[in-house]
Order: sequence, then C-alpha cells, then structure tokens
Amino acid sequence: MDGRLPKSYSVNGVIYYPLLNGEGLVQEGMASWYGKEFHGKKTSSGEIYNMYGKTAAHKILPFGTYVKVENLANRREVIVRINDRGPFVKGRIIDLSYGAARQIGLLGPGVAKVRLVALSRKIGQIKSGNDYVPLLEAADFRKGKFTIQVGAFENKDNALRLVNRLIVIFRYATITTYVSPQEKTLYRVRVSLSNDLTGANKMVDKLKYLGFSQVFIVAL
Repeated sequence: MDGRLPKSYSVNGVIYYPLLNGEGLVQEGMASWYGKEFHGKKTSSGEIYNMYGKTAAHKILPFGTYVKVENLANRREVIVRINDRGPFVKGRIIDLSYGAARQIGLLGPGVAKVRLVALSRKIGQIKSGNDYVPLLEAADFRKGKFTIQVGAFENKDNALRLVNRLIVIFRYATITTYVSPQEKTLYRVRVSLSNDLTGANKMVDKLKYLGFSQVFIVAL
C-alpha cells in the first residue's frame, strides 16, 4: 500500500467505501458461500480462489483481515481471511469459501444467519493443509462495550462537521484517530455507546433510517 485510502467501487449503482482498518467491526446478517464455479479464478484482491481454503468475500473490510464467523443456528465457528469483494445480494454480509462454509455447517442450507467479528491483519499463523490458521483466541463479542462508526475522513474539519451534526441528535459523538502503518491519519466519527449487541443493532437501524447507509458496529 502507498498510504492512500482504499479506492471506492460501485456495483449495481451502489458505491462502497472499503475501510482502511476494520478491526473490531461486528455485524449480524446472512452468510452464503461460493465454490466450484469460481475455483482457480482470480478474486478481487488478485489472489487465486481456493475453494478448500478458509477465505471470504466482504464488501468493505480490508483485504487480509481475519474475521471470526459464527453460525447462530448451531454456534459453530470459523476464522477466515478476507480476499474478495461481495456478496452483492440484499441482506447478505459475507460470502464464505466452500471450506469455511463446510466447517460451520452452511453447505446444506446455503445461507444462514451469522455473527462476524473483524479481528486483525497482524496475527501469528501456522500452516495447516490448504490454508494458514491464525494462532489466537477470539474474544466473546456478544457482550462488552460497543459504538457505531458513522464515517471516516482524511480531513479533520469534515469529521468535526459530522460530529456537530450528530451531537444534536445523540448524546454521544466523538472522533477517534487512526494512523496507518504508512503514517496516514484517518479521523473516525463514532456515535452512541452500548453494553450489548442488541442495543448496538438498534442504533444501527436508527442511523440507517436517518440516511447514514454505511454505518457499522465496533467493539471497544
């Protein structure tokens, strides 16, 4: 990377803005999987898709981000690495490789409600079969403290303008600063605090109703 923000892209008339850093992002929604017809083809990151690996497609998480995915129907989990973009189907938040889908019992039904937590891009690994396995214990993100990220800006004045707008509606709005490994500063605007995912998801729904379409939950 050269320190610039990831380029936005458009699919079916919708513009997506990939994150510079997605660690802590928490989402609940539908997962699907893709397999043989894409095996051996290039992903959006340029990698060759290996259907037996533990990878996934996400609309905005940075390539290389590790994500814990939990099937809420059976509580089975898998950790995947983001290397593709998608799924571009309403209501779906992640598209898993065949290998990842098999691990959490997703192959039969094809889709299932999941919870995903973005972990990191810098974690230890060991080689295991067709993939690298992260050496970590993922925290339980169903409880704790959560906030909602509404926007991220290179220009601090733009972030301040959004905070001033949000503070009129909500009791809590703030700016957090993120500095990339390339020393690029990003000003992230976050609003509201919640002690559980249920409350955080309600706040996401409210923000989307107010017109903030690309908000997401962050675990603190």
